[in-house]
Amino acid sequence: MIAILRPAAALVALFTLLLGLAMPLAFTGVAGAVFPGKAGGSLIARDGKVVGSALLGQDFASERYFHPRPSTTIAPDPENAGNTRAAPYNAAAPAASQLGPTSAALLETVKVRVAALGGGPVPADAVAASGSGLDPHISPENAARQIGRVARVRGLPQARVTELVAQHTNGRLFGLFGEPRINVLRLNLALDTLQ
Repeated sequence: MIAILRPAAALVALFTLLLGLAMPLAFTGVAGAVFPGKAGGSLIARDGKVVGSALLGQDFASERYFHPRPSTTIAPDPENAGNTRAAPYNAAAPAASQLGPTSAALLETVKVRVAALGGGPVPADAVAASGSGLDPHISPENAARQIGRVARVRGLPQARVTELVAQHTNGRLFGLFGEPRINVLRLNLALDTLQ
């Protein structure tokens, strides 16, 4: 029996070290050398201070900024032990709402969000959260809907804000994959440089 277990245990230890430690460390090292920004979390810094990541959305509530899409992330509720509360763009607790397309609760939530935006047709990403609740992008249509407000509050010409949105619009990958999108954090940081 020991003659069978010894080689098996040795193989488990060998493959654990090789595939569980050596290989991940090697891939991490190569990624850090070849793509240091991406391997480090695609962090965005301003004046030497990290202000966010290009991969994670942030909550911008001020009328001076472009607003991201809704977030469904949660956080522990300090007032009610064991319960949670909504915490927009909490990267420590990404979660989908778990509401399907036939959910009455989802329909009611979307109706409330549409009404808060003044009613009428609005882009889907203005009223619906992404699967992770942390999407850093909005559609060009969503950004276009917000240009007038941002320009008015900041006292900027609407044409200049429109131009800035166009400069920050990323097209489809290889012209085929995905949808045109705008990183809200990058757009808002560029907007701050106009003042």
